[in-house]
Amino acid sequence: MENKNLETLRHSCSHLLAAAIMELWPKTKLAIGPAIENGFYYDFDFSELPEKISETDFPKIEAKMEELKKKGLPFEKKTVSLSEAKDLFKDQPYKLELIEDLTKEGENEFSTYKIGDFLDLCAGPHVEKSTDIGAFKLLSIAGAYWRGTEKNKMLTRIYGTCFPIQKELDDYLNFLKEAEKRDHRQIGKDLDLYSVDEYVGPGLVLWHPKLSAVREQIELYWRSEHRKRGYQYVYTPHVGLGNLWKTSGHLQTFKEGLYPPMAMELKNKEEVGNYYIKPMSCPFHIRIYKSRPRSYRELPIRYCELGNVYRYEESGVLHGLLRVRGFTQDDAHIICREDQFEKEINDVLDFALEINAVFGFNKLNVYLSLRDQQEKEKYVGESEIWDKAEKILREILERRKVSYKEDVGGAKFYGPAIDLKAVDALGREWQGTTIQLDFNLPQRFGITYIGEDGKEHTPVMIHRTLLGSMERFVGTLIEQYGGAFPVWLAPMQAKIIPVSEKSADYAQIVASKLQKNDIRVELDDRNERMQAKIRDAEREKVPYMLIVGPKEAESASVSVRVRGEKDLGSMAFDDFLALIKEDIVKKRQI
Repeated sequence: MENKNLETLRHSCSHLLAAAIMELWPKTKLAIGPAIENGFYYDFDFSELPEKISETDFPKIEAKMEELKKKGLPFEKKTVSLSEAKDLFKDQPYKLELIEDLTKEGENEFSTYKIGDFLDLCAGPHVEKSTDIGAFKLLSIAGAYWRGTEKNKMLTRIYGTCFPIQKELDDYLNFLKEAEKRDHRQIGKDLDLYSVDEYVGPGLVLWHPKLSAVREQIELYWRSEHRKRGYQYVYTPHVGLGNLWKTSGHLQTFKEGLYPPMAMELKNKEEVGNYYIKPMSCPFHIRIYKSRPRSYRELPIRYCELGNVYRYEESGVLHGLLRVRGFTQDDAHIICREDQFEKEINDVLDFALEINAVFGFNKLNVYLSLRDQQEKEKYVGESEIWDKAEKILREILERRKVSYKEDVGGAKFYGPAIDLKAVDALGREWQGTTIQLDFNLPQRFGITYIGEDGKEHTPVMIHRTLLGSMERFVGTLIEQYGGAFPVWLAPMQAKIIPVSEKSADYAQIVASKLQKNDIRVELDDRNERMQAKIRDAEREKVPYMLIVGPKEAESASVSVRVRGEKDLGSMAFDDFLALIKEDIVKKRQI
């Protein structure tokens, strides 16, 4: 089914939900019920009801929806006047507020849809009759502020989904079950990987030792690969004066994403100015470049940084590691001549493909992110510069014969981009690599180089991240691997399990030898049965379990068990050491 038809189907199902709710609980106040990417929702105000509506009520609601659906009720559209609309919805305050807003926008006629006895304020479209709706399922319930504003009343949002046939619904519900198993928030809790502490602050991640070990390996690999490609590592401050962000354009076009300023005059009346905690690293990298005159012979210059940045997000959209307020960006900025940037962009694309493949993301969907011509106030720079940058990126993709989609409105405020979205084991897209071509900031900051002709020229700037934010990338990895990291990334690469206390000394010898070879190892010397220790190691998703007893001690060997209940049997210690080292070097998943 085409997306537009599926959207219509789901929108109609949201009306079916609301119709069922009104039959079951007539005192309910109605807000809005749109179709969304994977289903629909409807917001209700149940405050006048004596009981609380919860997910335990879903079977009753679904039964009522099915009863109404089977009646084959037509969706009847009717356009009414302002006075009629106010009379029809006189007992529905949220609908009256919407009518008032539409009136302010110049509307004097209002579209309504009726299904059975249920009437809603709605522009449509809808299916012809209720039996056209297909297979549906209510999924979850959540709180949602009216119009998304915390100052407004908290409503109850019921989410659902709908498909043309039952098989498609069943497939989607199975997908949701698998996604739930891989939810990085639950895995993070089960494996003690990270936490977000409201006492510290919403959206601020505390990396626990295990996940810190994972991050350390990613960062070591990241640094090594960048140095091989001629990048220079830099460090920049966490805050910068307002002038910096004014010149960059952040104060004009990114103010909603900035944390409130820190007024220095509150600390020292002689020091005038506001500091802002940094949302991006690019202005700092530009100032490093600008710290001395540059020659054309020095270009390209490639600065890279794992920089901590902070961006304000509404508390309602924060989501584990995937949507946070403070994060580490794998940032790089390439400053080059106009005759160099095409090669630089192609080199970054090659780098991105390689680094994504190392982490198991072999399928990448490519997007060309462009400005929205209808909202030019969101962007800095002249239209001619934007036209040029967009044309160049499109030509690069077409010369590489890369299949891509255009994402109108997806550009950053300073330039268009090529975005690579990794597709995980469940077929979901994750934002990762972005390569942005920028002719604007070099002009705004007045950066130049002395050309071969002895004159000043303005360079081109490429902003790029390969992994995106470390938090989101690691959250993605947790879900991609289901918490079972490949050996090179695993927080604990091997667990030594002695069969009894008599083997404790040999177990310690094995652990020490592995540690001296930089293997992350743990000795489980608890007073528990061996099988219980193995089950715990499986739950912890440790790649290798080494069972040692008198026989292994006598032959300097280990009995090797692989995560997933696979038994490799007895193996000389040196052979196992060679095996695990090869896993690490080749970055293999087991």
